[in-house]
Amino acid sequence: MQAYKGFSKEELLKRKNELSLKYESYKKQGLKLDMSRGKPCTEQLDLSNGLFSHTNDLFTEDGFDCRNYGQFDGIKEVKDLFAELFDISTEELFIGGNSSLNLMYDLIAKAFNHGLNGFEKPWSKLDKVKFLCPCPGYDRHFAITELFGVEMIIVPIKEYGPDIDMIEALVSEDESIKGMWSIPMYSNPTGITYSDDVVQRLASMKTKASDFRIIWDNAYALHHLYDTPDKLADIISLCRESGNPDRVYMFGSTSKVTFPGAGIAFMASSRENIEHIKKQISKQTIGYNKVNMLLHARFLKNVENISEHMKKHAEILRPKFEAVHEILEKNLSGKDVASWNKPNGGYFISLDVYEGCAGKTVKLAKEAGVTFTPAGATFPYGKDPKDSNIRIAPTYPPVSELRTAIEVLCVCVELAVLDLILA
Repeated sequence: MQAYKGFSKEELLKRKNELSLKYESYKKQGLKLDMSRGKPCTEQLDLSNGLFSHTNDLFTEDGFDCRNYGQFDGIKEVKDLFAELFDISTEELFIGGNSSLNLMYDLIAKAFNHGLNGFEKPWSKLDKVKFLCPCPGYDRHFAITELFGVEMIIVPIKEYGPDIDMIEALVSEDESIKGMWSIPMYSNPTGITYSDDVVQRLASMKTKASDFRIIWDNAYALHHLYDTPDKLADIISLCRESGNPDRVYMFGSTSKVTFPGAGIAFMASSRENIEHIKKQISKQTIGYNKVNMLLHARFLKNVENISEHMKKHAEILRPKFEAVHEILEKNLSGKDVASWNKPNGGYFISLDVYEGCAGKTVKLAKEAGVTFTPAGATFPYGKDPKDSNIRIAPTYPPVSELRTAIEVLCVCVELAVLDLILA
């Protein structure tokens, strides 16, 4: 990428002066716009207010009182619903509280402290543990493994998913590589959905470590923006068919379907994995919020109803994503200063700016009153080797504020690049 190809130095200086004036005008507006996290907006949350109209009785269809102890791994209605959504058996499911991230953290903690099904020893007893981290990726994933002292290895994300050739080579040679983070559908932040070939090869590849595990965070499986959604292969079935039934743990939640602070989360894996971890979890809790599970089951009802519900989400979000694309295209295309994705779903847009300019861009934006996720957050340890990736979260602000924020961002991108090439 050669920025401003064909521009003379005088033309570059003139462009910088124009942008500096515009930037100062934004600073004078006293903007306070927050684009740092991918949160549902109020209009999205309002879609699920009907959840509270299902409290006339709190007994399941088979007569269980959800106000009491019992049904440790989740009530039947919710298990049946998730099993149908993801084409898995109810015996392959564990229903938790509101946070899939909490279930993922808990899984890693158990892998270190006690070991999981099929482990010879807990990871804490090993000299070194490494994880593969497709990047750009999810900062909270990386924070978990960093907390446990895991060495994280960057795997580039390509248009079909993570670099599968690199993954296969690494796991076949290094026994200390014990796991891999994945957001396989509408990945955070790239919006990439893993191809069938990538999923098949992840399921069937030979690994030096017998206890290699894939954390399959299917957070955006229902979050389509258009009527032609991406499709994702069923890794649980593929692992079973490939003779690696215990390799993958899949996670998801209703955090961006109903309410982020009051949804329900699930973990899915082989029956043996689920039975093993249920015994471990039974030592730490008698069970999760079954009243909330029941209300969700009654509100969401079935797969068809969930599909209609998610279309309402898409109607709210689609104009926001399209506004971002429109403004980026208008301001940055043809200058070779940035590239970005146009995802078919999910919650983010990934912006790659000129190498060495992401940190400066985000800093300039913040000084103008617009906060983005810190540059580097989409890589392990918060360090982007190229200092180029910026995660855009269009979902929360109103369209008017969003448009202003992206206009400011575009000015900051150009100023950061011009400062670099004129230095």
